[in-house]
Amino acid sequence: MFNIFTNPNHKIKRKHQDTINEIKVIASNMKQWDNYKLQQQTSKFKKILINDPILDHILPEAFATVKETCRRLFGIELFDVQLLGGIILNQGNITEMKTGEGKTLTATLPAYLNALTGHGVHIVTVNDYLAKRDAEWMGQIYEFLDLATGLIQQNMTTYARQANYHKDITYVTNSELGFDYLRDNMAIEQSNIVQRGFNFCIIDEVDSILIDEARTPLIISGPSDISTDKYTTSNTLAKQLIRDEHYEIDEKAKNVILTDPGIIFCEQFLGIPNIYQLEEPWAQYILNALKAQNIFIKDRNYIVKANEVVIVDEFTGRIMPGRRWSDGLHQAIEAKEKVTVQQENQTLASITYQNFFLLYKKMAGMTGTALTESQEFEKIYKTNVISIPTHKKCIRLDLPDLVYKKEYNKWLAIANECYDMYQIGRPTLIGTTNVEKSELLAKLLDEYKLPYNLLNAKPENVERESQIIAQAGKSKTLTIATNMAGRGTDIILGGNPQQFSKLIIIQTIKNSFLNNGQVKTDYYQSSSEIKDPLDKMINHLKYNDTFKNMTANQIILYTENCIIKHNFNNISDNNNIIHSTYQELYQIYHQNCSYDKDKVIQLGGLHVIGTERHESRRIDNQLRGRAGRQGDPGSSRFFLSLEDNLLRIFGGDKILNLMDTLNIDDDVPIESTILNRSLNNAQKKVESYYYDIRKQLFDYDEVLNNQRQAIYAERNRILNSTYVRDCILEYGESTIDEIINFYIQETNKNDYSSKQTQIIYNKLQTILNLPSEVLDNLFSNMNPQDIKLFLCEQLHITYDLREAYLEQLRPGLVRQLEKYYLLQQIDTAWQEHLEKMANLRESIGWRSYGQQDPLTEYKNEAFTLFINMITYIRETVSYFIMRSRLVIDPDKTIQQS
Repeated sequence: MFNIFTNPNHKIKRKHQDTINEIKVIASNMKQWDNYKLQQQTSKFKKILINDPILDHILPEAFATVKETCRRLFGIELFDVQLLGGIILNQGNITEMKTGEGKTLTATLPAYLNALTGHGVHIVTVNDYLAKRDAEWMGQIYEFLDLATGLIQQNMTTYARQANYHKDITYVTNSELGFDYLRDNMAIEQSNIVQRGFNFCIIDEVDSILIDEARTPLIISGPSDISTDKYTTSNTLAKQLIRDEHYEIDEKAKNVILTDPGIIFCEQFLGIPNIYQLEEPWAQYILNALKAQNIFIKDRNYIVKANEVVIVDEFTGRIMPGRRWSDGLHQAIEAKEKVTVQQENQTLASITYQNFFLLYKKMAGMTGTALTESQEFEKIYKTNVISIPTHKKCIRLDLPDLVYKKEYNKWLAIANECYDMYQIGRPTLIGTTNVEKSELLAKLLDEYKLPYNLLNAKPENVERESQIIAQAGKSKTLTIATNMAGRGTDIILGGNPQQFSKLIIIQTIKNSFLNNGQVKTDYYQSSSEIKDPLDKMINHLKYNDTFKNMTANQIILYTENCIIKHNFNNISDNNNIIHSTYQELYQIYHQNCSYDKDKVIQLGGLHVIGTERHESRRIDNQLRGRAGRQGDPGSSRFFLSLEDNLLRIFGGDKILNLMDTLNIDDDVPIESTILNRSLNNAQKKVESYYYDIRKQLFDYDEVLNNQRQAIYAERNRILNSTYVRDCILEYGESTIDEIINFYIQETNKNDYSSKQTQIIYNKLQTILNLPSEVLDNLFSNMNPQDIKLFLCEQLHITYDLREAYLEQLRPGLVRQLEKYYLLQQIDTAWQEHLEKMANLRESIGWRSYGQQDPLTEYKNEAFTLFINMITYIRETVSYFIMRSRLVIDPDKTIQQS
C-alpha cells in the first residue's frame, strides 16, 4: 500500500473529492428514475444555461446524468478517477491517464456538459478508425440523452460534412479538421463552408497530435506548371555521388550537405556553370534526390502501394494516403522508386497545428504520456498537464534494457525471448519502429516455427488490425506491431470476447454474401456450438424480405449497427436474430477468455518487448503502457544494439570501445543503470532538439498567422455579405487615398521630379480609366484634398454607369461579379504572398551573420510584404472593376475580356 497523502498524483484528487462525492450521490439517486426522466435532463440543463451560462453550476448533475447513462447502456460504473479526469478536461487542461483507464468514456463527461451550450464540441482523434469506433460507441450515450453525434471521415461530401459539423458533438481526425478549416477559407460560395465556430475540443492522444505532428504544418496545395524532368535527372546523378566524398549526411538534423568536390561533380554532370543559379536552380533537386536515396527508406518512412508512394506515419505506424512531403521531396522519392512523378505543388493555404488549435475558446486533451512535454504544452498552448492517479496500482515490472554490440545479436536475442515466452504461454507484444524491422523479425520467427500476428502499415495487415488486437492478450500469442502509440488499443488479458464475437459475425456475413458462401474455417474453429447459431443467423438473413434489396456491404453495415446498439431494448425482429447470435457467441467466448485470463495472470501477464529506443521517451512509455492495465500483472524489456540509430548518433562508439576493451563477446549483453541513464539523456537531447524546431516553426508561423487571420476575416466578411458594392468602392477610395498621399509626400521632397509625377499620372489613369487631359487639369488647378474628392466622385459615377450597364445585360449579375472579383483577387494575392513568405523564411537565416536577429528581420520584412499585398489587392480589384468588359456570346454565356 502507498500513502495517498505523500503521493503527488493524489493531491489533485483530494482537491476535487467533494465534487466527485456530490456526483456519486446524485447518480445514486438517479438509479430510481425511469429512462424518460433521465433523458429529460438535457432539455432541463439547456433551460438553466439560458439564465445562468456558467457550466460549473450544473457540472455535478450533468456528470451524474452521464454516469447513470453509462451504467444503463453498458453496465459500466465510472471510476472516481474517470470523474476526476472529466473535471480536469472541462477546465481546459490535459489529463495524463494510463492505458486502460477508460479515457474514451472519460471524454463523454465534459463533451456532454459543453455540448449543452449549443455551440458544438469536437472530439479529435488520430485516425479514422478511432473516430468511427468512438462515435459509434459513445454516440449511444449522446443519442440516449437527446444529443446528436457527428462523424467526419475521409472522402465525405461537402453536404455530409456540413451536417456532421453542425451536430452537438462531432468526432473527427486532426488532419480532416485542419484541412476543412483551410478549405472553408478558400470557398467561393457560402454553401461550400462546412464548419461552424471553434468552441471546445477534446484531443485524444494529445501528445501525438500537438507534439509529434506539430513539426510539419498542414498545407493545401495545387499543381504548378514546373516540369518533372529534373527529378529523374537528379535521381540518376545522386546514384553516382559518393558519400563522404561528394556529400555528407547530418543524421541528427536529417539533412544532406554537398561538399566542394560534390558541387563540381554535379556541375560537370549537368553541364552548367552553377547549380545555385537563380534562373535555373538545381541544388534543391540534387539535395532532395540524395535525401531520398539515404534518409527516406522504403518500408520505413513510406511504402509503395498501387504504383504510388504513400507516407508511413513514424509515430503511429499507419499509412497516410493523400498526404505528400513538400518542397519536391515526394517527387524525388517517386523518381527513386520509378513510379509516376506527379507535378510539384504550389501552396494554396497552410496553417500549423499550434495556431490551428489555438483558435478554440477552450481546448483540452488526454493521453497516457504527456508529463515529459508539460513545458511545451504550457508555453505554446497555455494549458497544464495534470496526471490522474490510476484506479488500481500499476504492478508492471519494467526490466532493465539489454544492450548488444551488434544488431544481428540483438534480433537473435529477441527471437529467443519470443520463443521462451511462447513456451511458457505468456502473450507477448513486440514493438518495432518501422515496417522493415517488423518483417525482419517475422522472418526470424518463421525460422523458429513460431506462430505470430503481424500488424504494420502494409494494407493486408491493417485490414486485420481489430482481429489482431482482439487476441493479442491470449496465451501463447505473439504480436509484432509497429509503433503501438496512438492506436487507441486496449489489450485485454485472455482476449476480448466482445470484439471476437463481433468479428466472427461480420466475417461470417462477408463469407456468405461476398465470397459465394465459402466460409473460412479458422473463424469457426470446427466448433458446432459456434457454427450452429451462425448458420441459423445466415439463413434468417438470406430469406428475410428486409434484406432482399440490400447489398452485401449494406447488410454488413446494418449488422455492425445492431451489434453496437445491443444494449438498447427497442429491438426489431430483424435485429433480434443478430442480437441473440451475438449474445450466444459472447457467452461462449466470455467463458473461454475468462479461463484464459486467469491462466495468463498466473504466468505473469502480457510481456512487452521493445526492439529499439525511440527518439522520444513518450513513445517508449506508450509501448510499455500496453502491459499492466487496470492493475493487471505484466512486464517490459527493451533490447538494444550499439548499431541502433539513437545509440550510434549519440555516443555509441564510446560504449563500443569500452566493450572492446573489456573483451565482451558479441552475444553477451550489457545491463547497466549508467547506460540507461545515458540513453535517457540522449532522448532528452533529441526531444529538446525537436522542441526547438517546433518552437521556431511556431514563432515564425505566428507572424504569418496574424496576417492569415486578417485575410480570412476580410474574406469571411465578403463571403457572408449580401451587398459588397460598398466594399468595392471602399477599395477604390483607399487606392485613391494612397496614391494622392504618396503624391503629397513626394512634392514635399526637394528631389521630386517630373518622372515621379508621370508615374502617379499613369497609375491613376490605369486604375481609374481616366483621360490624361483630365489628370493634367486636376493636378495643375486643384489642391490634393480637392483632387481626392474629385477622383472619389468620378469613381462613384463611373461605377454607377458600369453597374447600370451590367444590370441591363443580366439583372443581379453585378452582385455576383463583385464577390467573385474580390475573392479571386484575395486568393491569388494570398497564394503569391505565401510563396514570397516561404522564400523569405528560407533566406532570412543568413541575417544572423550580420549580427541581426533573423526573427525580428522576418517580422519587419513580412509586414512590408503584407502591406504591399493589401495595396496590390485594392489596386487590382479597382482596375478589374473599372476596366474589364463583359460580353454575352450567342450561347448566352458570359465572357470576360
